[in-house]
Amino acid sequence: MNTVGTLLNAEREHSSYVYAIAAIAALNGLLFGFDIGVISGALLYINETFALTPFLEGVVTSSMLIGAMIGAAIGGTLSDRFGRRRVTFAGAVVFFVGSFGMALSPTLAWLVFWRVVEGVAVGAASIVGPLLIAETAPPDIRGALGFLQQLMITIGILLAYTTNYLFAPDLFGIIGWRWMLLFGAAPAAVLAIGTYFLPETPRWLVEKGRIDEARDVLSRLRATDEIDEEIARIREVSETEAEGGLADLLEPWVRPALVVGVGLAIIQQFAGINTILYYAPTILTNIGFGNVASLVGTLGIGVVNVVLTAVAILLVDRVGRRPLLLVGTAGMAVMLGVLGLGFFLPGLSGIVGYVTLGSMFLYVGFFAISLGPVFWLMISEIYPLHIRGTAEGVASVTNWGANFVVGLTFLPMVDLIGEGYSFWILGAFCVLAFYFIYTRVPETMNRSLEEIEDDLRANTAVGADADRASPQQTD
Repeated sequence: MNTVGTLLNAEREHSSYVYAIAAIAALNGLLFGFDIGVISGALLYINETFALTPFLEGVVTSSMLIGAMIGAAIGGTLSDRFGRRRVTFAGAVVFFVGSFGMALSPTLAWLVFWRVVEGVAVGAASIVGPLLIAETAPPDIRGALGFLQQLMITIGILLAYTTNYLFAPDLFGIIGWRWMLLFGAAPAAVLAIGTYFLPETPRWLVEKGRIDEARDVLSRLRATDEIDEEIARIREVSETEAEGGLADLLEPWVRPALVVGVGLAIIQQFAGINTILYYAPTILTNIGFGNVASLVGTLGIGVVNVVLTAVAILLVDRVGRRPLLLVGTAGMAVMLGVLGLGFFLPGLSGIVGYVTLGSMFLYVGFFAISLGPVFWLMISEIYPLHIRGTAEGVASVTNWGANFVVGLTFLPMVDLIGEGYSFWILGAFCVLAFYFIYTRVPETMNRSLEEIEDDLRANTAVGADADRASPQQTD
């Protein structure tokens, strides 16, 4: 059944509890997205308070990514040890505290410090949210539910852009950017409360030998005749493997999955998405828009991001992961070419400026149906159970590291060689990304996590010679 049909017949096909878990777990993405988006508008006003150079703007933006690398590095291991639910709650608390810390920062150094602290929560959230969804969702809707994480990221970005617009004026004598950063405490509180209603995942419970608890959770997630079979299959996989660590990622049969996960992590960032999400208002002011007009234009980017991610949810379990990745990277390459060209033409504040803005919209749209959601979905699917959290942590740390490099260097690069050449460099990388995806990335649609692991062991699902016909395989 295609994704549209599955979602329309949700109550008949699957327990509503499946969707409730996915919705709460995806709130991790809301925190993730809010923190990405809020700094873009806040920078316009932080700069007025602390007189930032282009380099210091990069430091403020990318300092969160240092924390995110730390959170991603420990989040996977902690979720393997203590469970997905506990790590989710801890991340929400850290994010809540960090929001207050940033808003009350008396100096630039304190602002950077609290950005790092909040980044720890963002990094952990980027791992544990997809894990919770992947390990509770039925195979036939795992893709669509997995995309809820990315949908919530885009909603978080849009919420941040809206917050930036609403709190741009100073209120009660408090500078607007402080209100922008403080508002992040609200979604953090919602996630912390929502965690109360989350169960631990059946796969983690089986891994820890808590079979009765796993059966109880599955009884609320699956039809009765599926429970014993699924537990038996999870145990079969779990009992053949000891709990693994980083060294296990280098085993020959796991290495192809490591290459795919790390490769997609680098591609997602070096394709340039955060040059738009972080710096859209800055880019728009350079084109000739005023501060408020730039924030309105950024809102439009946020809407495109949300709408196209919703479209991707309807496509991922219908057309597959690989086609979305290939179409998306090709479209991004073309749009970055157009965007770069716009900066070589005169009159950016006129029609060329709006063409440039339109290319930004389309670029974000292509990202939203491909690299944005598919990366996080695939790294929750392709790794073996016994190292899934650790492996996802490695991919996520790589992603945040690449994000840090882009966030720190983009504005200085623009200052050195100009916007046009900078965007063309990113476009060239999208071309390389297309080649990597075509030759290395497998299809995982309509396959259980255990089947994907079996195929990985047989070296048929992940790697350079991945079977291109796998989208036709079903459970």
